[in-house]
Amino acid sequence: MTWQRRLNEALRRYAGVRFERVSAARPDGPSDGPSDGAAETSPETPRPPADPAHDRLLTAPVFILSPVRSGSTLLRAMLDAHPLLRAPHELHVRRLSVGYGTSLARRAMEELGHNQADLEHLLWDRVLHRELARSGKRYIVDKTPANAFAYQRIATCWPDARFVFLLRHPASIASSWYEAGAGKRTPEEAAADALRYMKAVRRARKGLAGLTVRYEDLTADPERETRAICAFLDVPWAPEMLSYGTPGVISKGLGDWQDKIRSGTVQPGRNLPAPEDVPEPLRPMCRDWGYL
Repeated sequence: MTWQRRLNEALRRYAGVRFERVSAARPDGPSDGPSDGAAETSPETPRPPADPAHDRLLTAPVFILSPVRSGSTLLRAMLDAHPLLRAPHELHVRRLSVGYGTSLARRAMEELGHNQADLEHLLWDRVLHRELARSGKRYIVDKTPANAFAYQRIATCWPDARFVFLLRHPASIASSWYEAGAGKRTPEEAAADALRYMKAVRRARKGLAGLTVRYEDLTADPERETRAICAFLDVPWAPEMLSYGTPGVISKGLGDWQDKIRSGTVQPGRNLPAPEDVPEPLRPMCRDWGYL
């Protein structure tokens, strides 16, 4: 036992206190709340799996990248109704982390060729694979909106991942985000918060290949849009997607919890705002996404 440990043990025994090593704050980029962070990093460099056949259990996972309040819970419920697609509630797996605990644990993992990011990727893959295996389906779909802040990390973890970008009129997103806040933020604050998610999705669309779907099109013609999604995912279209039933885990913080999503069928979207009614901070994004 080192003198440091002996001193710590004495302090614990006679004074009821002890010192513990505090890990340095992780530069994880944005939290699951709004952020302007362009990318998410790890304490050690994220990298693709060295041996994909053994390092990954999942095949071609699907990620819906979208801002908050953009209809992602509706889309995930429709996809989960497909017999080959498992789309659970928001999983936030990118926030699952691992630690070595001791320097010997670090050395042992380094001898196996793993850094901390590798170990986190193994954990993420295992959690998603377990959910998929329990469902008996073929592909997992994760729609956590905050994943847009970590799109590079996700694409690194799963090089065969497929991405669906879900867009909605920025002013409608901001209005819905304000209404969902139940007085916690002003309309201006809601617009600013939602805009951070929109910017993250814009970065992801520039950095990744994928399919873009608009909420307005999905609610106006759900069969056409779901057929396009199924074609992109290389699965047959399933009519069950149009009457998805009550989605599981309707809970604030894990997806849309309000009455509209409980209906079990696609409901019409809200009317789009007139161009002159779009708040000025949202106008550039509206133009970028083709709404102005």
